[in-house]
Amino acid sequence: MAVSSGSQRNSKLALVLLVVVALVAARQFGVFEHLGSPSEAKHTLVRLAGWGYLAFILAYALLQPFGVPGGVFIWVAPLIWPWPTAFLVSMAGTQAASLVGFSFSRFVARDWVEKKIPARFSKYSDATTRRAFATVFSLRLIFWMHPLLHAFFGLSKVPFWTHFWGSLLGYVVPLFMVSYFGQKLFEFLSDAPSSVWGFAGVVVALLVLGLWLYRERVRRTACGEQS
Repeated sequence: MAVSSGSQRNSKLALVLLVVVALVAARQFGVFEHLGSPSEAKHTLVRLAGWGYLAFILAYALLQPFGVPGGVFIWVAPLIWPWPTAFLVSMAGTQAASLVGFSFSRFVARDWVEKKIPARFSKYSDATTRRAFATVFSLRLIFWMHPLLHAFFGLSKVPFWTHFWGSLLGYVVPLFMVSYFGQKLFEFLSDAPSSVWGFAGVVVALLVLGLWLYRERVRRTACGEQS
């Protein structure tokens, strides 16, 4: 038991040290400043040429689990590279970010992370035990690379490799869609007249209102059942 405990402690220290060194290096080389916006990211990655792939994946893996939106990376990728390349680097970066977030929650800061997980995630706890792969796959397919989902899976009883393969397969369809249609959508929106933007705003507002009304109905129904 002592050997196992010592090995686990050493693994935690090694992981923390690796993250700290990577973050310091990223700070030293100005990664935070250059990848702070899509335009800056595009300029930096194009200038790095072949090294841009590695810079993209490392920045994604280190920044996304701790608060930088993953959308900044996956929507920028098809604006820089052809869609097959954008898809591959987006998959690699998203998977790497998922593993960093998962490992941080499970091996490094479990007690601290556990306090940050919203109570609504508790409804998935039983599913991660009974249908681990299906749960990981479906939640990744719906919520993608949300940092709280990294943390939730890290705290759950889902085995590492189940999380790995479930996440990988769950990302394929949404990241393919963004990579393949991302540039076309960006060009369409850039050239769209103001009337299209107005219509889109109305549609979004109606969707938000409909979602809010649905949630209120569910909440009132639940309160009525409890009383």
